[in-house]
Amino acid sequence: MSDIISAHPLTAYGWDEGFAESFAPHTAEGLVPGRIVRVDRGRCDLVVADGDTTATVQGDTSLVTTGDPVRIMCTGDWAAFDREQGYVRALLPRRTAFVRSTSSKRSEGQILAANVDHAIIAVPLTAELDLGRVERFLALAWESGATPLVVLTKADLVTDPAVLGHLVADTEGAAPGVLVLAVSAETGQGVDVLAAVLTGGTAVLLGPSGAGKSTLANALSGAETQHVQTIRDRDGKGRHTTTTRNLLPLPRGGVLIDTPGLRGVGLWDAQSGVAQVFAEVEALAEECRFHDCGHVAEPGCAVLAAADSGELTERRLTSYRKLLRENERLAARTDARLRAERRRDWRQKQALGRHMAERKRGPHKQ
Repeated sequence: MSDIISAHPLTAYGWDEGFAESFAPHTAEGLVPGRIVRVDRGRCDLVVADGDTTATVQGDTSLVTTGDPVRIMCTGDWAAFDREQGYVRALLPRRTAFVRSTSSKRSEGQILAANVDHAIIAVPLTAELDLGRVERFLALAWESGATPLVVLTKADLVTDPAVLGHLVADTEGAAPGVLVLAVSAETGQGVDVLAAVLTGGTAVLLGPSGAGKSTLANALSGAETQHVQTIRDRDGKGRHTTTTRNLLPLPRGGVLIDTPGLRGVGLWDAQSGVAQVFAEVEALAEECRFHDCGHVAEPGCAVLAAADSGELTERRLTSYRKLLRENERLAARTDARLRAERRRDWRQKQALGRHMAERKRGPHKQ
């Protein structure tokens, strides 16, 4: 990293030579770079350079607002900001993007965080360990381009070390090649290790309500920046402490994006992410007799043979099939929606062409 970049006030927020190069065309326009730390309806908060330090300013987002929920600005984006007029004029190209499918019937994606280096999947140990949900998060994380890690939160509530060891081992089995940490924000267990991993980069904290994300965010940032509520007594489920995505600076360098609790985590174009989560299944599939083996009842299926021998657990195989089917269904629905939108656009262009032709001909003579 050059001396100029290392001395830039925004370096602590992730500014580097790559983003500086992307921003270069905007410099001549008198714009300044800023990182979006929070998005509200029609406006956003950005951190920008202010002399040798930084300042948080508000920007009007109307010039970059889009109806595409994947391309809309979000926390973590880098922007070209007009300080005189108060407008965000452009967004810089994203390096990574964590996207899930929405709950709507339109098969749309929703971006949760941009330009993220680490995706922290928070799994509370106050409830039964749901490994299928962990695998789902991991598929989206790998697909985003970020490096995932799994944090088992509220580890202080598991008093038996042997039980905690089994929970970590089970999670590691569902997350091959991924760091799994047992963490307690209350006692500090594992927090220093997690903080060291996140130093200097951008991380997003993901998980359901009640996973202790806001408490963990406070522990990592070293300040009570996020409001914390206790879980509901009647069912142990968490309230929505965080209602917007916020970007928080970390004392060791780097930033953390805290997100609201996620009720649903639908896949979005995550074929390669699923393949990476189930790398051992993908490797076995290479040994199947048929190239297009569905791993259901085909002869010479190496995946089924591994399941029969116990080399591959039935739970892993079932989860693999489920996520593949879901991703395929979503892809089919998305393709159908895109075809319908193209037909609609074509009809509108045809109608506009006819209208313009009629205007050129002028009014009909009686």
